[in-house]
Amino acid sequence: MQQIERNIFISNHYPGVTLGALALPYGVLMIDAPLQPDHGRAWQASLRNQGGVSRMLVNMDAHIDRTLGVRVLDCPVIAHERTNFELDTRPAIFKGQTLETGADWEVCEGLSGLRWTKPTVTFSQHMRLEWGEYTVVLEHRPGPNPGAIWLTVPEASVVFIGDAVVVNQPPFLENADLTKWIETLDLLLSPTYKNHLLISGRSGLINIQNVRDQRAYLKEIQKKLEKLHEKSALPSATETLIPTLLSHLEFPAEHTEQYTQRLRYGLHHYFKRHYIPGEEAPPSATP
Repeated sequence: MQQIERNIFISNHYPGVTLGALALPYGVLMIDAPLQPDHGRAWQASLRNQGGVSRMLVNMDAHIDRTLGVRVLDCPVIAHERTNFELDTRPAIFKGQTLETGADWEVCEGLSGLRWTKPTVTFSQHMRLEWGEYTVVLEHRPGPNPGAIWLTVPEASVVFIGDAVVVNQPPFLENADLTKWIETLDLLLSPTYKNHLLISGRSGLINIQNVRDQRAYLKEIQKKLEKLHEKSALPSATETLIPTLLSHLEFPAEHTEQYTQRLRYGLHHYFKRHYIPGEEAPPSATP
């Protein structure tokens, strides 16, 4: 667990997503959940002496990697209304069947049989929490996911941005809207967030250059997909883009198969949704 500001912590110790916590005398506000039950219990234990007895959790979007382990934390949950809608589409019990989306949950064992936890509180555009000495601002920032949000702590100049930026791994594209996503990155590059600490939901503490790199990467993906569309290509043609897109990233060789599959799945379903009339959301929305 890493302290990034007074009473604000993050952790990349567990598989899945970057975890966050505001630990104050009033209580602990957790940001996302570990995937595996034993990791959830360990995360709770590490926070036990960091703040008051109250517990609450914020889900940054509906992705399985950050929502499957919520039940173990056993506390009220805040999320965007679109996250609530997506959780409504899922079976009550997670079966653990492989969808091959290139997500982290697919390479973790022992997840079958877990139950989803729906949000206790939802919002549409903005929500504000007075969490002890800090104000917490939640804002809808779609792009990576229809229910994606940012969590800002103005007094500490800290902003948690979920999957808006990922470093040296492919973004998840199946539920994305690249135009809106790029708009959110333009906002992140604006003076509004100058001198803020930026916390990626998968890469931890990042910098402005990482944001610029993500924006350029998404623009390249968008341009390549547009060219395929102009040629009346089939969704299967998106697989030809994968080698070039992976070549821009630096990652351990053992992730090659996973990241290849993440792009294969994401590009295919993005192309179908955005360029082929009548296509619906990909099956990753209903595991």
